[in-house]
Amino acid sequence: MANYKKRLVPIKYTSRNYSSIRSDLIDHAKRYYSDSFKDFSEASFGALMVDSVAYIGDILSFYLDYQANESFLDTSIEYNNILRHGQALGYKFQGRGTTTGIVSLYVIVPAGETGMGIDSRYVPTLRKAATFKSINGQKYTLVADVKFNQPENEIVVARVNEATGVPTHYAIKAYGQVISGEVKAFTTKVGAFERFRKIKIGNANVAEILSVRDAQGNQYYEVDYLSQDVIYKELVNKNITNEIVPSILKPFTVPRRFAVVRSRASTILQFGYGSKSELDAQSIADPSDIALDVYGKDYVTDRSFDPSKLLSTDKFGIGPSDTTITIKYRQNPNRNINAGVGAINSVTYSDFVYQDPTLLNSRSRTDIAASLEVYNDEPIVGDVRSPNSDEIRERITNTFATQNRAVTKLDYEALAMMMPQKFGLIKRATVIRDPDSTKRNLNMYILSQDASGFLTKANQTIKRNLKTWLGKYKMMTDTVDIIDAKIVNIGINYSIVVKPGLDKYAALAKANRLLRARYLQPYYIGEPFYISEIHSILSKVPDILDVRSVKVVQKRAAQYSDIRFDVDANTSVDGSYITTPKNVALEIKFPGFDIQGTVV
Repeated sequence: MANYKKRLVPIKYTSRNYSSIRSDLIDHAKRYYSDSFKDFSEASFGALMVDSVAYIGDILSFYLDYQANESFLDTSIEYNNILRHGQALGYKFQGRGTTTGIVSLYVIVPAGETGMGIDSRYVPTLRKAATFKSINGQKYTLVADVKFNQPENEIVVARVNEATGVPTHYAIKAYGQVISGEVKAFTTKVGAFERFRKIKIGNANVAEILSVRDAQGNQYYEVDYLSQDVIYKELVNKNITNEIVPSILKPFTVPRRFAVVRSRASTILQFGYGSKSELDAQSIADPSDIALDVYGKDYVTDRSFDPSKLLSTDKFGIGPSDTTITIKYRQNPNRNINAGVGAINSVTYSDFVYQDPTLLNSRSRTDIAASLEVYNDEPIVGDVRSPNSDEIRERITNTFATQNRAVTKLDYEALAMMMPQKFGLIKRATVIRDPDSTKRNLNMYILSQDASGFLTKANQTIKRNLKTWLGKYKMMTDTVDIIDAKIVNIGINYSIVVKPGLDKYAALAKANRLLRARYLQPYYIGEPFYISEIHSILSKVPDILDVRSVKVVQKRAAQYSDIRFDVDANTSVDGSYITTPKNVALEIKFPGFDIQGTVV
């Protein structure tokens, strides 16, 4: 027994792959079972058993590592698992991006009897939900009614009587806001009551849920989380003559509600599990009914108050049962949803209304509808690519830190990235305290993305929407100026020495491939550029003997940014990195051409 114990060898718990496990098994068998198994050649039965156990051990180690990695946000690899971690931390995945912008709309209306002005009876209003199409086939939807009788609209003569020269028709130019996508409907039957019912829309292109109704006409409202039972509805401001505010917001309790959970391939609507008895609550919520919970006591217990949760129920809303659910949603079937100047040029659907259509000539109304033209004077841009895994992790971390309020710099940046896609998406954003301001003034620098995926300035519509969005979360004493960040396009020129006897062109191709893959994504605003990283990447190419030189240059031509940037002046003394101004984002626009290497 003593001799046996002396022969014991500790198990190597660090052996986790096939080859190391197999080697340890063979050593173990030779040491302790030398009398039973002597033949470990590849064709022997002993080798078969060792290979089988090593194979199983390798698979078990792989799945153990996989499960351990996917259990944490920092080490998760699967995209959907990263999204699940984000959902647990309060992050809402927006799905496919949306672009929004302003288009010019033109109609031709008859002139008055004298020809000296338009016939006001024929001036129409274009109803929202009109659709337009760009030259690449992407559809855009009008989000609000466009009134052609507004005094700020431009009016020019369109047609004249050839004999008299008197105008017979006038063209009116108005502006309308559009959003990318087209409206679709999805109908499904639901059976008996089910707790936390889920309805899946098997469409990866869903950008926004517009409405959810059942067969009885009941409407279900989207909320951020099921315990939230208060939404804000827009109501007409009847005192608009004295107040320059067309509408007001009022809180409403919504017993029927749902939350949206998105993944890369589908959109899921999740409902609560309450009953119809929950409908006894008032339509308009009164916070005093919640905050002043005394019930005859001569004291008030200190309790937390959530203004988004005003119903005394823990059922998370009423779920549909024994009915038919109709879901209207907006989808973006095309990957390229941006539009350059003049790209939106055709009308696919329009609906005009008049003050008194019974007094109008039907043929004139038909001609007015046929005369509608559309044109976008400025590009309609947004974030056309889904965020990669690293960007999702960063947004999740920042979202968890914000807690629905904007106090720190990261709070504002995270909220800008979280803006709903129907308002437009921001590709890069950073916040800097204004050094010239004596108050709490913040400068938010933002950038969007054009149709080709390159950084570009955000249009005015996105900026206005971002301002409104931030107003819900920012502190009352903060003022935020939304400013276009500057784009600086750079390139990399390097030279290498290839090991003797190796193909220098193959080595150069490997180096170019690694560098172009690394710098495919643009840098963040204010992010420094590390030249030392280029040396590190090139050192990983086994065919390269030495890196002779690395030079970062600015690219300035017709297709590049016109911002002047002194690369040498912003390079550190040791040449290891380039300092980037806080309002500048670096971008290697064309990695295939802007990254060039030579062999010396």
